[in-house]
Amino acid sequence: MPASAPVATGATRDTDRPAPSLTGTTASADDVDDTVPPPRASDLAVAQDSAQDVATWITKEAGNRRIPYDRARLERSIDRVHAEFPQLDIFDYKRSVFGFVERKDAVNADDLVDHLIREAEARVDVAAPEWEMFAARIYLHRLYKRASRNRFYDAGEKYGSYVGLQESLADRNVYSNDILRAYSKEELQEAGRMIDPERDKLFAYNGLYLLATRYLATDTSRAVYELPQERWLTIALYLMQDELTPGKGGRERRMQLVGEAYWALSNLYMTVATPTLQNAGKTGGQLSSCFIDTVDDSLQGIYDSNTDIARVSKGGGGVGAYMGYVRSSGSSIRGVPNSSGGVVPWVKQLNNTAVSVDQLGQRKGAVAVYLDVWHRDIEAFLDLRLNNGDQRLRAHDVFTSVCIPDLFMEAVERRGDWYLFDPHEVKRIKGWYLQDCFDEKKGEGTFRRRYEEVVADERIARRTVKAIDIFKRIMVSQLETGNPFMFYRDEVNRKNPNKHAGMVYSSNLCTEILQNMSPTRLMQEIISGNQIVTTKQAGDFVVCNLSSVNLGRAVLPPEGQGDLITDVLERLIPIQVRMLDNVIDLNDLPVPQATITNAKYRAIGLGTFGWHHLLALKGIHWNSPEAEDYSDTLYERINYLTIQASMALAKEKGTYPVFSGSDWHTGAYFRDRGYHSPAWLELAAQVAVNGVRNGWLLAVAPNMSTAQIAGSTASIDPIYSAFYYEEKKDYRRPVAAPGLSLETWPYYEKGAYKLDQFASVRQNARRQRHVDQSISFNFYVPSTIRAGTLLDLHLTAWREGLKTTYYVRSNDIDIAECEWCSS
Repeated sequence: MPASAPVATGATRDTDRPAPSLTGTTASADDVDDTVPPPRASDLAVAQDSAQDVATWITKEAGNRRIPYDRARLERSIDRVHAEFPQLDIFDYKRSVFGFVERKDAVNADDLVDHLIREAEARVDVAAPEWEMFAARIYLHRLYKRASRNRFYDAGEKYGSYVGLQESLADRNVYSNDILRAYSKEELQEAGRMIDPERDKLFAYNGLYLLATRYLATDTSRAVYELPQERWLTIALYLMQDELTPGKGGRERRMQLVGEAYWALSNLYMTVATPTLQNAGKTGGQLSSCFIDTVDDSLQGIYDSNTDIARVSKGGGGVGAYMGYVRSSGSSIRGVPNSSGGVVPWVKQLNNTAVSVDQLGQRKGAVAVYLDVWHRDIEAFLDLRLNNGDQRLRAHDVFTSVCIPDLFMEAVERRGDWYLFDPHEVKRIKGWYLQDCFDEKKGEGTFRRRYEEVVADERIARRTVKAIDIFKRIMVSQLETGNPFMFYRDEVNRKNPNKHAGMVYSSNLCTEILQNMSPTRLMQEIISGNQIVTTKQAGDFVVCNLSSVNLGRAVLPPEGQGDLITDVLERLIPIQVRMLDNVIDLNDLPVPQATITNAKYRAIGLGTFGWHHLLALKGIHWNSPEAEDYSDTLYERINYLTIQASMALAKEKGTYPVFSGSDWHTGAYFRDRGYHSPAWLELAAQVAVNGVRNGWLLAVAPNMSTAQIAGSTASIDPIYSAFYYEEKKDYRRPVAAPGLSLETWPYYEKGAYKLDQFASVRQNARRQRHVDQSISFNFYVPSTIRAGTLLDLHLTAWREGLKTTYYVRSNDIDIAECEWCSS
């Protein structure tokens, strides 16, 4: 076991004792500590002989069990939690809790615990944000008690036998047998000793509740078995199961890697993608978040894509679908003019798929549809999500996105004409598609030459519009629906490190994945007896595997250990890249061409979250030039460490298959980004010799859920507000920014809608240079924003070299409060 792998304190050590069976166990109502103790003979005697003197009963097991309420016992349990947070004023809290119990004849134990948690949450404010952690401790104890009762161990030990958990949940078909097959019992006992229950105290209530209710392994009755540290350990074991490289230390080294992965996850220095968090080590399910399909312009291709998207959605993946090849409305079919219904009917079909394939009821399918801004159906496409007009032409459950060349933005700037074409007609007359090229340099290149050639060809029908009118429709839709997303295709392809092997036509659901794409096409169908054999040419069906660094924890060193970032990132990123790379080989993808593409490029998407959290902790104002400089410095460092880690993996395991000729190989990647320091020049030389393991490396996803679990701010987004109330079904809960205190308040004080969005663009442009894919980047604007200001914001994003932008999130705030957008 590595020296760095912590040994659990206070946890049950795995021994050779038989694993306890879970058969027949059920979750029972529980409470904080010994508020409601197990029944004793004396309690039963009191219940029988002194019932007339008992004012309140605590009921359990659906009212079938009851014991007398003891205020002193309840107070002691509250005091034990309070001892961890002595700064909190506990008097009013106790009074409320006691009042809740004592004014009733009977109180359900679960209701009492819920009240304890809710009362703690209700007291969260700027001066006392620790109440959120207080609530988490109570909820943690509930999890410990329920798991211990279902798994038959002493709740005081918090965690039971990890070997027993693996064997029991595998027997119940909750866990797969992969971990039991890959590791010996002794190795799993060693792994169990890594568990550190103290790290459960890193969770705030909201994140812990989300983890417990959505991601921890349970049986069909939703009873509690797996606990938070066991989820982290199971992910670590699952992702490292094949790390048995000959001559590299074998099983001992594999356990060291397990320890490193557990260290990274359990300290909340990083999170894995939600499908990995949900499915690693369990039966069924895949591990990747993001997929992108290219829809072919044929009936077979369109329906095959629909089926593939449904299969991906069923497995929990979000999908981007590029529709730019599909012929426009009024186009010919088999030489018959005016036969095609265009893009809109097929988008509506995808809309129905997104609604129908709802991922086992957990959430509906999520599909983003991309179309080129020169496509003749673009105007109808931009209206798809609007609430007015002909609803038969609307598709409210897909997300629209527009693929935009530099030439269009230049036409918008000069208020020039723009021409819309049918891609099928262009292909038929010219022999090529416009989308199959891009401008290799700013202001010149293949795309604009071919576009001008199409404009000059009088055989090709076109519709002439003003570019600014198209952009107005874009902005109207964005202010009403948040869509379309923006995809700046020339910048994307100029900075594509694998342009030698293909092109990028669109992005994914969240606009951060940029990889080579191509349609899958049917080659032939052969009848052989009573079987039909279908042969397809597999296209590049993009899949990306995500995980994210928690900047709020991983960058700043522990208190009292200096101000420089060194140890955590340098130790974290190599294990994180290895985990991501292993996902590629372990994944059971729902679409075969995705498996082929995954192996071809071995793409990963290492990202970040907690940017605003980090700025607040470091005392840097969002709108300041210092934030822009820090964004540049930090993401350059993350990029350097990620490339270095992928190169080390390439030396150990080999490069991705199409590395030769890539910008990584030729050094163009480093030159194009201005990496000229001695350290970068040395790394570029090493990469040319050793290669990299992964064709794409960095992508910053929205990661709302995992950031919430880790107790930080989402992605590179600003917080909504430093402090606000979230409306629940039957109560309001206060929400405080992570790490909120009187010291951090000034850096959180301006929420997302009051922060300068132009400063956000500049900040994002500085980090985009170091991200080989893209960033899920939202605009936060008042709904009353002037059209000219929103247009200027988009133009600035394009000029600054952003590759994509995500939602335009509008909010009804007072325009007078919006300093950046009212000047």
